[in-house]
Amino acid sequence: MPQDQASSSIESVLHEDRHFPPPAGFAAQAHVGSMEQYEALHQRSLNDPEGFWAEEAERHHWFKPWEKVVEWDAPDAKWFVGGTTNLCYNAVDKQVADGFGSQTAIIWEAEPIDADGTPQVLHLTYSDLMRETAKFANVLKGQGVKKGDVVTIYMGMVPELAIAVLACARIGAPHSVIFGGFSAQAIKDRVEDGRSNIIITCDGSWRRGSVVPLKDNVDEACKQTDLVDTVIVVKRCENDTAWTEGRDAWYHDLMATATDDCPCEELDSEDLAFILYTSGSTGKPKGIMHTTGGYMVWTAMTSRLTFDLQPDEDDVYWCTADIGWITGHSYILYGILPNRVPTIMYEGGPNYPGADRFWDMVARHKVTKFYTAPTAIRAFMKWGDEHPRKHDLSSLKVLGTVGEPINPEAWMWYHKVIGHENCPIVDTWWQTETGGHMLTPLPGATTTTPGSCCRPMIGVDAAVVNSDGEPVGTNEGGILVIRKPWPGMLRGIYGDRDRYIDTYWSRFQDKGYYVPADGARVDDNGNFWIMGRIDDVIVVAGHNIGTMEVESAIVSHEATAEAAVVGYPHDVKGNALAAFIILKGDLPTPGSEEDLALKKNIRDHCGKELGPICKPDQVRFTEALPKTRSGKIMRRLLRDIAAGNEITQDVTTLEDKSIVEKLQASG
Repeated sequence: MPQDQASSSIESVLHEDRHFPPPAGFAAQAHVGSMEQYEALHQRSLNDPEGFWAEEAERHHWFKPWEKVVEWDAPDAKWFVGGTTNLCYNAVDKQVADGFGSQTAIIWEAEPIDADGTPQVLHLTYSDLMRETAKFANVLKGQGVKKGDVVTIYMGMVPELAIAVLACARIGAPHSVIFGGFSAQAIKDRVEDGRSNIIITCDGSWRRGSVVPLKDNVDEACKQTDLVDTVIVVKRCENDTAWTEGRDAWYHDLMATATDDCPCEELDSEDLAFILYTSGSTGKPKGIMHTTGGYMVWTAMTSRLTFDLQPDEDDVYWCTADIGWITGHSYILYGILPNRVPTIMYEGGPNYPGADRFWDMVARHKVTKFYTAPTAIRAFMKWGDEHPRKHDLSSLKVLGTVGEPINPEAWMWYHKVIGHENCPIVDTWWQTETGGHMLTPLPGATTTTPGSCCRPMIGVDAAVVNSDGEPVGTNEGGILVIRKPWPGMLRGIYGDRDRYIDTYWSRFQDKGYYVPADGARVDDNGNFWIMGRIDDVIVVAGHNIGTMEVESAIVSHEATAEAAVVGYPHDVKGNALAAFIILKGDLPTPGSEEDLALKKNIRDHCGKELGPICKPDQVRFTEALPKTRSGKIMRRLLRDIAAGNEITQDVTTLEDKSIVEKLQASG
């Protein structure tokens, strides 16, 4: 809804009384082992940011020390002013210099499995990474890449992707990583916005047994722009690819003649580290800018505390995201490697060749810390408990969720079936723009509640306010804001200063509050609840309804596995709710007694859980929801479908485009 409609509070109707304290044995060994310790650290980080962040920064290597911890002139921040450092050095070279070069840095697993049933696995040590990143950094230099040049990367989840990203950081060339599920148009748009003239890609990538033709997409993008003069191609799938002489080069040929002597560039703390594009509600994607020093310190600290990383305790960490997203940047590479815990990269889909692939990997690699998305958890629920139960998951110590709020019933399934009621769950809220976790439990300290992301991360001053910027009461919904700067914060939108201010700062510009455009509330225990994007707050007959709460009520019904709720125009109410629901069992025949009875039962269940005003007017059963390959539900498509509008949006990033046609037909 328009921002001027967000002035009233979101009505909070979801109640959750289940609470889970950290296991005592885990808390005793944790970095932060009690709420008292958390409160003291959090208070100090807000009251003495210079002293607190100086201590955190000293965990890293600096070529030249900073002169000042932070300069803040809203909306502009500079962190560790005057200091010089390097992200690649602190992720890789520092571990070698400290004597840990032989330790495993990355565990990579391919999607294809050998004919004898053996998975294809590669272990890269810190010494391996240092050598390969230095060689590829020299390859980039040989192609004319200089400090400050934007390098576009469009690859599958292969080791060369991590090497390419870190090599860019090594020489101070900001990388712009594009998720491998995006279209040629998306590549072209990002290349032109970043003024990039080099693309690193693969011939193809594996996804559920099929080859995604990455090089073909790059070729198509290059036809639409004259900027690109170099394309470096990793040979992965050996699928047929077109070749442009003078522009295209094989990665392995260039690496064969490259030397491994390439010291890390000494970069200013505020030098641009990377651009990462995130979709806007309207218009072209936003090129979010992150700089070097603050992002480095922020991601390393949040990784250590959120996942309680313990480098000398046989920790093995796995984030199932793609490096094409900020989750992969921060919580596969830049935040994890400096903590000296092996990080897993997996190439393919979660259900190939079987629905137990993730749990087989957890068991084989003895994963201790596991981080995935609620949409994946709901898919696991639908596929059935028998798949995780086939495998020994006893190595797991911490479970995490990322990407969107998790429904309480999905949280409980994760807790019981995957965590065997022994693993703290860290439900993390953050954004591409924030660089790292902003609201999250700490696994050794926080008593968790299903569906709540709990407390602000150390260093984060979060609040829920009304349209005047004043804090609202307990359990009263409002607008989530961040009131003070933090080291990992974005530094702008690439090439668009006005959009940066308008998008994130204009609402409370006089107060200097960062506005992430999420609705939230704080409960009696001081825990935060994300209630959906401000755009997803629907005014129904004068009531402001957060769609997240309606979705959670639907998922708590015994017959449902997943739901997406959107608003659409209604002649009487102004807006009405439409629910698109995936069932645990087979879909009933449309229009049958079973179909109509189940829809009524679910509507009545919503009314019982949340009140009559929250009953969806439309209930549609579907085999799947329109999702991008990253698992994001495209709710804007669902709004058009519910309203009966013609679909004019780009659907090239969808996992399965046929779902849209089926949903349209179901109306």
